[in-house]
Amino acid sequence: MGAVDCHCHLAAPEFQGDIEGVLEDAKKAKVLALVVVAEHLGDFEKIIQLSERYPGFVYPCLGVHPVQSILGGHECSVTLKDLDEALPLIDLYKDCLLAIGEVGLDFTPRFASTEEQKGEQRQVLIKQIQLAKQLDLPLNVHSRSAGRPTINLLKEQGAERVLLHAFDGKPSVAMEGVKAGYFFSIPPSIIRSEQKQKLVKQLPLDHICLETDSPALGPEKQVRNEPKNIFIAAEYIAKIKGVSVEKVLDVTTQNALRLFPKLKNFIWK
Repeated sequence: MGAVDCHCHLAAPEFQGDIEGVLEDAKKAKVLALVVVAEHLGDFEKIIQLSERYPGFVYPCLGVHPVQSILGGHECSVTLKDLDEALPLIDLYKDCLLAIGEVGLDFTPRFASTEEQKGEQRQVLIKQIQLAKQLDLPLNVHSRSAGRPTINLLKEQGAERVLLHAFDGKPSVAMEGVKAGYFFSIPPSIIRSEQKQKLVKQLPLDHICLETDSPALGPEKQVRNEPKNIFIAAEYIAKIKGVSVEKVLDVTTQNALRLFPKLKNFIWK
């Protein structure tokens, strides 16, 4: 019984030295597929190359994250210029993409303290929602400190196939996403997050997917997370829901297939 990691960052610098070993460990652990997301233009080629080296296992998603890195290791709110620079490469690789992502809103005050910054984030997200609709692709979505605004904007723009990853909002807000048919992916950090535990208690199992968000959101703080840890999330969800781990793995895999139809060519249940 395997699992689909619906959101991970394998182009991250933390994996630069041993990505092959990380992928082999994931395969040995019975991870069925890795949905690898981008944050910025600099990730795109690395992710495509990984998907070409591991076809049928690594699936690429390209998109522009609401928080962008700048020189000196600092981070700032995304601009339309960031998106404009990325669009030609997304267009170049559109036929091999599993989804558009990672996209979304991040209203953490240190990144978006003004209405102007929040407005520009919204414009960047709207353009990427429109792109996903045009390409008939799902969206892999970030919504830190912006759960309700993100869900509202997705609904307003008519987004249908949506994964809200590592959702940090209230369960009541998440249920608005459930009503819209959206899925929520849960990382291994659930074992140390009361908010994620409350979220899983409320969410119906048929709207839950699994993710690692590797190298972040692992079972231990400040320790590099890896795709093989996805089963930690499955075990904790099973405990909260009072069902078997096998049931969680089966339902979350079926959910991933509903969300990402292209996976059906490689994963049979």
